[in-house]
Amino acid sequence: MFLIVGLGNPGPEYSQTRHNVGFLVVDELVRRGLDRSKTRTLKPDTFMNLSGTAVAAALRQSNMTAADVIVAYDDADLAFGDIRVRTEGGSAGHNGIKSMIEHLGTPEFTRIRVGIGRSENPNVPLEDWVLGKWSTEEKEKMPAIVAKAADEIERLVDAL
Repeated sequence: MFLIVGLGNPGPEYSQTRHNVGFLVVDELVRRGLDRSKTRTLKPDTFMNLSGTAVAAALRQSNMTAADVIVAYDDADLAFGDIRVRTEGGSAGHNGIKSMIEHLGTPEFTRIRVGIGRSENPNVPLEDWVLGKWSTEEKEKMPAIVAKAADEIERLVDAL
């Protein structure tokens, strides 16, 4: 059994922001009809910085461990549209991952990092960038990027 987690912030004001790409990936997996006998999905209703509390609670309720978690989230250190899979590591400054490591007590969970890149304007703070809405060009490309991330998760679930 796997717990597929999408990181983001709750509320309509955040729904179309770069920080919510993890929610989009989970929505795509649900739309596809991901095998519910092998997986559960979670879009924490906490804000990003507190994601670990929701994930830890879900694990306790389901008798799963951190090793059963696959988490999809935005990564400003990857070029827009790039997808990377990691099975462990640090937070790389991502507050949602930092919270998960803290509350799960381990960095050993699988991550699907979805590149959102950084602003070309060096005066735009990272927080403003990740909480900003997709540009028209990005928005057009997002369905294919989200599908690619969902494909990676399905591949992981099918392989194990």
